[in-house]
Formats: sequence, structure tokens, C-alpha cells
Amino acid sequence: MSRACELTGKAVMTGNNVSHANNKTRRRFLPNLVNVTLMSEALNQNVRLRISANALRSVEHRGGLDAFLLKAGVSDLSQRARLLKKQIAKKTQEQASA
Repeated sequence: MSRACELTGKAVMTGNNVSHANNKTRRRFLPNLVNVTLMSEALNQNVRLRISANALRSVEHRGGLDAFLLKAGVSDLSQRARLLKKQIAKKTQEQASA
């Protein structure tokens, strides 16, 4: 399982530890990933995702998982999130036409 957010694509970054003597050693900055269960109103089901805490705040700000995925660009999403986005778009289009 990679250390990347399934919604925003936020992943591991690299940098330096810098000591008082200005010695530099490489280090990794890991994203704050949490396992969450989000409700999709369009699909009427729960979805388990491993997302960053920042992405969780963004989902809540946009009004839920469905709104976040419909507005998100496809290039940032994981394969699983792309599938969810496609299913949600199809379901909302069916509801709008009915």
C-alpha cells in the first residue's frame, strides 16, 4: 500500500535534516494518512478510503464525498477514486433525467 492520499494524491516528500552544525542528512516527510469511511449519498453506500487529514477537511468543506469527487480533476485521483467518480456521475445523471 503506497503512502499517498487516494483523493488528493498527496504523497511522500523528501528533504533534509539540518543539524546545528549545518550537517544535512536526507529525510522523508510522510503525509498524515487516516482510514475513514465516507458516505456517498448518490450511491447510497459507505466507502472506505485512506486519505490525508487535509483531504478529509476538503471533503467536509465541499459538502461531502460526492461533491468533492465531481469537482476533482481525474489526474489527481487514485484508480479507485476515479471509478467512484464515474459511478457517482452516472448515478446523478440518471436521477436528473428521471
